[in-house]
Amino acid sequence: MSKNLVIVESPAKAKTIESYLGQDFTVKSSFGHVRDLPEHDMGVDVEHDFQPSYEISSDKVKVISELKKLAKDAEVWLATDDDREGEAISWHLKEALGLPDDTKRIVFREITKTALQNAIAKPRTIDADLVDAQQARRILDRLVGYELSPVLWKKIRIGKSNLSAGRVQSVAVRIIVEREREIDAFKSKSSFKVTAHFDLGNGKVLNAELAKNFPTEQEAYQFLEKCIGAQFSIRNLEVKPAKKSPAPPFTTSTLQQEASRKLSFSVAQTMTVAQRLYEAGKISYMRTDSTNLSEEALDKSKQQITKEYGDEYHHRRIFKTKSESAQEAHEAIRPTDFSTLVGSSDRNEQRLYELVWKRAIASQMSDAQLERTTATISISTTSEELVAQGEVIKFEGFLKVYLESSDDEVDGNPDEEQKGMLPPLNVGQILKLADMKATERFTRNPPRYTEASLVKKLEEMGIGRPSTYAPTISTILKREYIVKEDRQGFEREFKEITLANEQIKSKVNKEVYGSEKAKLFPTSTGMVVNDFLVSHFQDIVDYSFTASVEKDFDHIAEGQLGWQQMIKNFYTPFQKKVAEAREEAIDKSLTSRDLGEDPATGKKVSVRIGKYGPYVQIGDVEDEEKPRFASLAKGQLMETITLDEAFELFKLPRQVGFFEDKDMVVNVGKFGPYVKHDGKYYSLAKTDDPMAVTEDRLVEIIEEKRLQDSNRTIKEFAEDPEAKVLNGRYGPYIAFGKKNVKIPKGTEPASLTYEQVLKLAAETPDKPAGRGARKPAAAAKAPAAKKPAAKKATKKG
Repeated sequence: MSKNLVIVESPAKAKTIESYLGQDFTVKSSFGHVRDLPEHDMGVDVEHDFQPSYEISSDKVKVISELKKLAKDAEVWLATDDDREGEAISWHLKEALGLPDDTKRIVFREITKTALQNAIAKPRTIDADLVDAQQARRILDRLVGYELSPVLWKKIRIGKSNLSAGRVQSVAVRIIVEREREIDAFKSKSSFKVTAHFDLGNGKVLNAELAKNFPTEQEAYQFLEKCIGAQFSIRNLEVKPAKKSPAPPFTTSTLQQEASRKLSFSVAQTMTVAQRLYEAGKISYMRTDSTNLSEEALDKSKQQITKEYGDEYHHRRIFKTKSESAQEAHEAIRPTDFSTLVGSSDRNEQRLYELVWKRAIASQMSDAQLERTTATISISTTSEELVAQGEVIKFEGFLKVYLESSDDEVDGNPDEEQKGMLPPLNVGQILKLADMKATERFTRNPPRYTEASLVKKLEEMGIGRPSTYAPTISTILKREYIVKEDRQGFEREFKEITLANEQIKSKVNKEVYGSEKAKLFPTSTGMVVNDFLVSHFQDIVDYSFTASVEKDFDHIAEGQLGWQQMIKNFYTPFQKKVAEAREEAIDKSLTSRDLGEDPATGKKVSVRIGKYGPYVQIGDVEDEEKPRFASLAKGQLMETITLDEAFELFKLPRQVGFFEDKDMVVNVGKFGPYVKHDGKYYSLAKTDDPMAVTEDRLVEIIEEKRLQDSNRTIKEFAEDPEAKVLNGRYGPYIAFGKKNVKIPKGTEPASLTYEQVLKLAAETPDKPAGRGARKPAAAAKAPAAKKPAAKKATKKG
């Protein structure tokens, strides 16, 4: 047995570390947290200084038993991650294994031989302040969830058993809800943008524009009239040097944002892939809010830059993190070896590794040197002038490697866009007008959040920390308070006035606007829960208050504040508000809204939230005749649906023609719009409108699904109709009753025999098979008044 036992939280991390430490060290994994607050009980004694009751997680009993055996005759080194979460895991391991208080704790920010040797040479003990900061977060979030969730179940009776609130998640939902209301209240205004194209001969064109927009079509038309017969000439040429500087190396949030923009990764995907790269020893620790680089990293990056690009491309930079809470002793995310260009054979891992490598290298490279030219063009018939701008790169500098992206809708600045180089021009040069256009343009509503821009917003507000962003977004998506999806745009007309050949012509064009890609939208449930919390628990969703709680956690970590006192300061007024909310009458206005009357029957029309989401109802349950119900369509909100839109929903189900002598019926169910044909259900595409989809399109949908299903089956077996070899989303597999069985690498799926299938199925543990295609539910039924079942405590926020 080895003399030393090193315990980490990840098996992959353990494997990498063991390869560096040698035979005297055994490295084992705890597989994450080993103790937590009880699953079905609050586990916090509020009467006795908020004392927590931790228990070993049921899935970690065996792990703890094995670690105890190994620790009995070895010196234990706790080597969990170098942050509060990692410190807490080490402390829980110490408690669960019965280790002494002076057990060695080692930390490192990268998994390299040098970093590990340095850590072994400088062990410390567990930092109680960091543990207390993590305990405070865990306990506070448990108190909030455990106290608030029952209030939500009682006061917002919408039939959903998973209603709950969390400190950071509820604020994130509020940000998205408020942005949606901003968009709904936004009134777009139009103006006319003037652009001109000048023919310079030899195929060269000069593009210019008027600095101002005209508020009305008449003013734009009058300006073009002035330009009939005018002489255009270069009044002034201004050439200025300019430069661009690189962005700092990645922090957790900037990595999440850039991976979203450049790689289309979700926040959770970015963290999963980064975790694998870290555990493989390819990048430094990926949970950090520091932009600092170590002296070693600065030296190694210099070597790589001068070797690959030359001395003139290197420029040493020390970045200062803006966040007050950032720990400058930590590092930004960077490669562990700048000379390694390939970090993984996995495509996504390599793409993220390249992003980290380029950003870190670029941060230590020279500024890009530019030359910007501005040409001012005078018009003989008016005092207004046109402007043409262009730029040329004189020295690439860091642009040779990397250019930071931006969210165009939020940060895009036309002055910062890369502009083309202007053709040769001279002051006094007469220009020949090819055409001039005044095009109607519309102001844009505030953009909806992407996962990346939400992370950026939370970070700017000081809410949450690097380790919380991904689980926060995952939680509110899972609870269906928000949805992440693409949405089609809308068509509108715009006017264009053109001056060409001394004649003015007007025409009306069409454009699509407002299309959304991977944006976050609030659901009706999310809006209802948000409004209840804003009304009754302002502190929980207050931005500055939530940020101040994060600062309190920082003060605990620094040893400046006791965690029990911090919890008490929060809990005493919070508990009072919970008691008050429990006593208040149920506010039905949160979960229902009257829209008007049905002119055909005189019955009330309302919109409500039921077990399967929001729906429209004509009539009341007290009426002699049973009310009629219709589910809201995708993208419709209880808060904004109109009476006319509600009546449209009752046009479903729609009978839309026939196919193979069977009718096709379009409807919307729990899982979205579908067409029913010959007793089978076929989902409509996201781009199909159930109110407008045509007969031909429905036939196309049915035939596409049939073709897909026919290609799905690779092989069937006469011995057992439930044994099949199928094509799945991730490749071929065996479906054997309720088991999904993996096919070994190198095995040709079509060549499998029934005996081989039996053997493989026997070796595969019992597991419920995937659901596959689900039958769409009918429109929402009247919700039964149901008492919510007892709910387990809300997990960590």
